[in-house]
Amino acid sequence: MDQPKIMVVDDETRMRKLLRDFLVKEGFQVIEAEDGAKAIDIFFENKDIDLVLLDVMMPNMDGWEVTKWIRQYSKVPIIMLTAKSEERDELKGFELGVDEYVTKPFSPKILMARVNALLRRTGTVSSGDVIEVGGIVLNKSAHSVTIDGKPIDLSFKEFELLAFFLDNQGIALSREKILNFVWDYDYFGDVRTIDTHVKKLRSKMGEKGNYIKTVWGMGYKFDLNS
Repeated sequence: MDQPKIMVVDDETRMRKLLRDFLVKEGFQVIEAEDGAKAIDIFFENKDIDLVLLDVMMPNMDGWEVTKWIRQYSKVPIIMLTAKSEERDELKGFELGVDEYVTKPFSPKILMARVNALLRRTGTVSSGDVIEVGGIVLNKSAHSVTIDGKPIDLSFKEFELLAFFLDNQGIALSREKILNFVWDYDYFGDVRTIDTHVKKLRSKMGEKGNYIKTVWGMGYKFDLNS
């Protein structure tokens, strides 16, 4: 299967290089545009773009205008990158059809996890489709998990939770961040629901459940080290 193709649109050369390096490392194809007008030209020249990483403030057409143009013709996933985080800007982005909203500066690892999650939700298989670590094998496309060769039965949210942990090994994740990724922004209840799901997930994983560490006062971290 071909590698997913991502278009990176940002007027800062350094930012485009940073994103390109991480995306290529993760197995993606990358094409770049240095401003909004160029992004439109490239987008319509390439009919196989799987996702757009789009900066807001750019010369020759900003990110809002680019989103408007793209949404007239395509439902391709769009992640908006911005240097500021204000509720009205986020709402504007979602109203225009933006799928995700990331504020600079951001963790490249977290951004890659968000890219992979969005591609999974839209049916594009990423290069990280199968994750193998510590005797755990998680297949994202088959939606299956085995531990030491034995299949385990997980609910949909338990599976998404484990996938998110594996995509972010060694990174401390807050409960709020976990909710944002695993529940896709549509959960407005108590963040302690995470604790309940983690408890069930640990139980089903047996001894491997100990890899999910509690970070007191914050959330959780998947770490093979004791």
